[in-house]
Amino acid sequence: MGLGLGILIILVLVVASGIKIIPQSRAFVVERLGAYHRTMQTGLHYILPFVERVSNDVSLKEIVKDFAPQPVITKDNVTMQIDTVVYFQITDPKLYSYGIENPVNAIENLTATTLRNIIGELELDETLTSRDVINTKMRSILDEATDPWGVKVNRVEVKNILPPKDIQESMEKQMRAERERREAILKAEGEKKAAILIAEGEKESTILRADAEKAAKIKAAEGEAEAIIKIQEATAQGLRLLKDANMDEAVLKLKSYEAMVGVAKGNATKIIIPSDLQGLVTAGEVLSESFQKNRANDVEAKKL
Repeated sequence: MGLGLGILIILVLVVASGIKIIPQSRAFVVERLGAYHRTMQTGLHYILPFVERVSNDVSLKEIVKDFAPQPVITKDNVTMQIDTVVYFQITDPKLYSYGIENPVNAIENLTATTLRNIIGELELDETLTSRDVINTKMRSILDEATDPWGVKVNRVEVKNILPPKDIQESMEKQMRAERERREAILKAEGEKKAAILIAEGEKESTILRADAEKAAKIKAAEGEAEAIIKIQEATAQGLRLLKDANMDEAVLKLKSYEAMVGVAKGNATKIIIPSDLQGLVTAGEVLSESFQKNRANDVEAKKL
C-alpha cells in the first residue's frame, strides 16, 4: 500500500512537471529527443517529461546593448574611439536559438566591423558631422546581416566619438578662434549700426533745427510785413482824414515844419532849412485863421 502510494505521488509529480506557463513577451523553444519540435508562445502548455524539454527561453522584448568603444581609423588616418548602442528585437526564437552561437556577441563583433568599414570611407570632419548617415548605414547593414539569426535591428546610435587628445586640443583652438571671429564680426556690425543710427539722428536733428529756423524766419518776416502793412494803412488813413478836411497842402507844410522843429531839438549838428520856410509860416498862419473862423461859426450856431 505504501509503495503504491509513493509510485502514485511520483507519477503525479512527473506529470505536473510537464505543465508550463509562459508569460507575456516570452517564447519557449521545445526539443523532442534532441531535435527542434515547436515554439510555445504566451499561455498554458504541456511538454512530455523525459521526451521533450525547453531548450531556450527567449525574450521577445526590444533589447538594448551598449557596446564598448571600438578603435577606428578615418580616411585621413586619424585613430579615434567610437562606442555604439544597438536596439534589436528577436523575431524568430527558432533561428535565434539555432542560427548562430552566442548571438549578442556576434552582433557586437558585426557592429564593430561595420563601423570600421563606414568610418574608413569618411574623413575626420565628415565623421564628426555625419552621425545620422553613420547610424542609417549601420542599421541597414546590421538588419540585413542578422535576418538569418531571427533578429531585427531597429536602431543604431553612435554614442560617443573620441578623437585623440591632440586633435581635441586643435579642435578646441579652432572652435575658440571661430567664436572670437564671430564675436568680432558681431561687435563690428553692432558698432556699424550704432554709427549709422547716430548719423541718422544727427541728420534728423539738423533737419529739424533748419526747419525750425526757417519757420521762425518766415514768422518774423510775416510779422514785419504785417507791421509795415499796418503802418502804411494807418498812414493812408491819416492822409485820407486830412484830405477830407480840405487841408492838404497847408497841413503837409505844417507837418514839414514840425519835423524840422524835431530835428532841431535832436543831436544833429547841421540843419538844412528849406527855401520855402516863409511859405511854411504863412501856411501856419492861414491854418490858424481857418481854425478861428470855424470856432466862431460854431459859437454862433450854439447861440441860435
